[in-house]
Amino acid sequence: MKYERPPYLADGVKTIDYAMIFSDSTMKVPVPERPISARENFRRAYKRQQPVWVPIIMIDMVPVIASTLTGAGEADWSRKDRYDWKDWFGVEWTFVPEAGGPMLKVGTQYLDDILNWEKGVKFPNLDEYDIKGLCEKFMKTFDREKVLQVDIGLGCTERLVALMGGYTEAMVAMAMEPEAVKDFFEAFVDFEMEFIDRLCQYVPLDLITYHDDWGTERDTFFSEKMMEEIVFEPTKRLFDHIKAKDICLQLHSCGKIERFVPYMIDLGVDLLQLQERANDIAAYKEKWGNKIGFEVIAAPEGNTKEDVIKSVHHVVDTYGAGGGLISSVSAPGQELLWTGIMEMFYYSREKYDGERGE
Repeated sequence: MKYERPPYLADGVKTIDYAMIFSDSTMKVPVPERPISARENFRRAYKRQQPVWVPIIMIDMVPVIASTLTGAGEADWSRKDRYDWKDWFGVEWTFVPEAGGPMLKVGTQYLDDILNWEKGVKFPNLDEYDIKGLCEKFMKTFDREKVLQVDIGLGCTERLVALMGGYTEAMVAMAMEPEAVKDFFEAFVDFEMEFIDRLCQYVPLDLITYHDDWGTERDTFFSEKMMEEIVFEPTKRLFDHIKAKDICLQLHSCGKIERFVPYMIDLGVDLLQLQERANDIAAYKEKWGNKIGFEVIAAPEGNTKEDVIKSVHHVVDTYGAGGGLISSVSAPGQELLWTGIMEMFYYSREKYDGERGE
């Protein structure tokens, strides 16, 4: 062990109160002394240019959903009751606690025919949102040493699903009216590019997370042919726009999407956020790890310190070689969380020191 791990609540170790996801509670977590800034290390990690440690989401990054910077409607993930809300396209959703998130409101169909999208879809008017004011408010408390991650929400296919009232309707539209669907995607990408340009005027974006679920846990929703002829070109145009701004691009995509990973690489995706139970991410790392990176969380099977440390070592050893990994720790209670974060930071430092021959 090259680096000593400071024990729980050790004197002199900086701590922060971390707001837990899907909750209104916080936990006190440690922030180890960094040899370089979190932003510089993150940059090295996703570019696979000799990072110093595995970037730890809980302490190195500030995740923000787009609605925080726009004031547009969004689900309150900390609530435990069922409630309805509208997004900024006017689509109705229901937050379903049993499912752990929002679902399209039953019976909702904003657009019943994709051929009518030009008249039927009302794109948000960005001038109606106080993006400048909300961004300036956010920046007053933002730690500029950290990585700013903005989740811009639904991507092309997910927005199509939301507007059409479900996956069945959206997939039928893609099969029956591919040209109309692609035209809608191109218009949607124009809107997304304008939105990102607005954000970049006011906040120092380091990482954009883009959501486009492309599969079930058995396979993809659509074929490679549909990917090539409908989805790829509009998505590539958006991703090129993001990458031209030197912003890291993370694609969140649920389902078993192995057949689409080569397309994701060609699209310029830097990091993938995937369902572990539906994808063999370790195999993806071995096959494509020099071209694309991954977000993988250390989630111990047990509730002991040994379990937490074992889980951290597994994640770093399996996915961290050469960089291309961001991670965090899921553990019950502050002390185990402390143990996991410290182990992730110092163990990955030892690993990357070794890769550099130090």
